[in-house]
Amino acid sequence: MPSIDRARLTMLLDREQAAYTDNHPRSRALFEEAGNLFGRVPMTWMNMWSGGFPLYLDRATGNRVTDVDGHTYVDFALGDTGAMAGHSPAATVAAVQGRAGDLGGITTMLPTADAQWVGAELERRFGMPLWSFTLSATDANRWAIRLARLATGRPKVLVFAYCYHGSVDEAFALPGPDGKAQSRPGNVAPPVDLAVTTRVATWNDLASVEAALAHGDVAAILTEPALTNIGIVLPDEGFLSGLRELATRHGALLMIDETHTFSAGWGGATREWALEPDIFVIGKSIGGGIPCGAYGISREVADAITRHTDAGDADIVDVGGVGGTLAGNALSTAAMRATLGEVLTEPAFSHMTELATTFTAGVQATLDEFEVPWSVSQLGARAEYRFARPAPRSGEESAAAADDVLDAYLHLALCNRGILMTPFHNMALMCPETSRADVDLHTATFREVVGALYA
Repeated sequence: MPSIDRARLTMLLDREQAAYTDNHPRSRALFEEAGNLFGRVPMTWMNMWSGGFPLYLDRATGNRVTDVDGHTYVDFALGDTGAMAGHSPAATVAAVQGRAGDLGGITTMLPTADAQWVGAELERRFGMPLWSFTLSATDANRWAIRLARLATGRPKVLVFAYCYHGSVDEAFALPGPDGKAQSRPGNVAPPVDLAVTTRVATWNDLASVEAALAHGDVAAILTEPALTNIGIVLPDEGFLSGLRELATRHGALLMIDETHTFSAGWGGATREWALEPDIFVIGKSIGGGIPCGAYGISREVADAITRHTDAGDADIVDVGGVGGTLAGNALSTAAMRATLGEVLTEPAFSHMTELATTFTAGVQATLDEFEVPWSVSQLGARAEYRFARPAPRSGEESAAAADDVLDAYLHLALCNRGILMTPFHNMALMCPETSRADVDLHTATFREVVGALYA
């Protein structure tokens, strides 16, 4: 396979950088004026956008984003899954307007009928019978971890290297040389040594999972059905069923986080692959862009929690550290009901997955044509290319395939031609408003910008 000429890559990147800077003067000016924002952005990760400054939003609808300089883009980032339903889907907007307007009462500390509807719908899709709501999947993970520790009486959580569970402290771990968990590079001031709270294994390596569980102190295996924030790393045949068997044998709970893998289908990977979690977490996408999250638990887990609360060991009603004043508010539950009931439907997922399959085939055709040593993976409505062939089988392998310069070139080149990819990696997500023409545009543009590397 031909290797990339790094001097040519640098030249192409410089050209795309200059075009980006020239074409976005208003975005650049707003960034430079933002002296009261830490990092000059509302949240520091927004500096992950390539180009030295992020685009500034003017408006967005469906799968189109328009920046303050008047450029409109086909959006495959979709809020990194937060806008999987599309930007401002009509049903969600109507529900939010109704709750904020005619009905009134955005947040009151009172339940609404919408919450029960959403709980029943989540059970129908994912199987968990009992649900609580949050404002993010990070919160859902944090609170569910506490409940897992309560239910089992065990202190540690088992995660996988380069997993993604929001900003949960326990998840920023890698296996150390002695097998103990150590902090991932760049982890911001972990409150305790990761070895105190966490055990860590390697994805697709059941032996590493069993070795971690053998200590007898793991409350829950916290995992995505496929790794996602380090590129899509799919599970080997039998790996997820192996996790279920090992969790049961070693007395740990299996906690499935589908914040990103909901793209796998109407009922996520949990339904598509017949997974059997004890605890289930989801967020971002189910509210159509309104902050929300949820976690579901089995009746067996609920019974274990109740035994402890009845005995006075914990208080999940008042001061126990589970819950937030705005969690389950009237606005977010209205948004979830509309999004799940009218937008992210079974026909919508069929459409989205079909387009992702076409997207994946288009990328593969370019890789084959130019004999590029990359791979592309698909997870339902989501697809991603990675700078490795064959496709990585673990988080460690995927992390080793990172190439910041190549990443910047691809993101800027696509952006300059009207396509937005997820800033953190090369993920593309389809929404109900995505069209075949949008996918074909990416296929043609991807061929152009990759071909330029080998000209």
